[in-house]
Amino acid sequence: MRRALLADLHLGQVAGDYDRFTSFLGHLPESGVKELVLAGDVFRTLVGWPRFWSPSVRVALEMLAKLRGQGVRVVWVEGNRDFFLHTEAMDPYRDRFVPSYGFAAGGRRFLVEHGDLVNRQDRQYRLWRSVSKSLLAFWGARMMPRFFAQAIVVTTERALAKTNFRYRRVLPEDDLVREAKKHFACGVDVVFWGHFHRFWAFNEGERHAYVLPAWQEGGTVVYIERDGSLSWAGGGGQFVDNGQPFCYQGQEMARYVWEGKSY
Repeated sequence: MRRALLADLHLGQVAGDYDRFTSFLGHLPESGVKELVLAGDVFRTLVGWPRFWSPSVRVALEMLAKLRGQGVRVVWVEGNRDFFLHTEAMDPYRDRFVPSYGFAAGGRRFLVEHGDLVNRQDRQYRLWRSVSKSLLAFWGARMMPRFFAQAIVVTTERALAKTNFRYRRVLPEDDLVREAKKHFACGVDVVFWGHFHRFWAFNEGERHAYVLPAWQEGGTVVYIERDGSLSWAGGGGQFVDNGQPFCYQGQEMARYVWEGKSY
């Protein structure tokens, strides 16, 4: 299975980005992609009920539904701007909505996370996240009238811009290395994060960890081939990795269990 992976689209933030996204999706089936992995923050803010959606958001979601109708799976990894996307209202637009996504290709084990919880020093954001994604917030959003829903989306976008901007400007390299090594120790071969908007890489032997540049800024897409090799398109970190397949052969899961350790 050929996969396309991208992160941090922030649709609606830059003029013309919806058209770019529509064009990108239109070319995926003909390029042989069978699964699209969205590593979080697809829109400026998305809440899982239609009364929160603008007309532009609805159009983009319908494009994802059309893509699924063409035989391409859509896996959505939760980002800091994604709220309660496990609702039934979102079912036509994605196959999975998960906090992290693991899969195998060519004997290599891959893990995709958004990365917003990597930085342990960003306590303000962690507190805001725990409140905004709590059960209480879920029921509040579910019961909220449409008039207030649209206002909440705008307020949330402003809050997100302030909560962790300082920590996104400087990569927390020590935390990234720590998390990468933790995943490597559990048997993961390749880790992908988004969130930080610019390319970063760490290698330990034959294992690799990457931060994806934001699609919003440079159109970066990683293609993961059936043999586990990688090719990067768009801005930032462009290269081809033709890694040799490892001995492991497995099947995709939303959360992997490897050697008794779960993801």
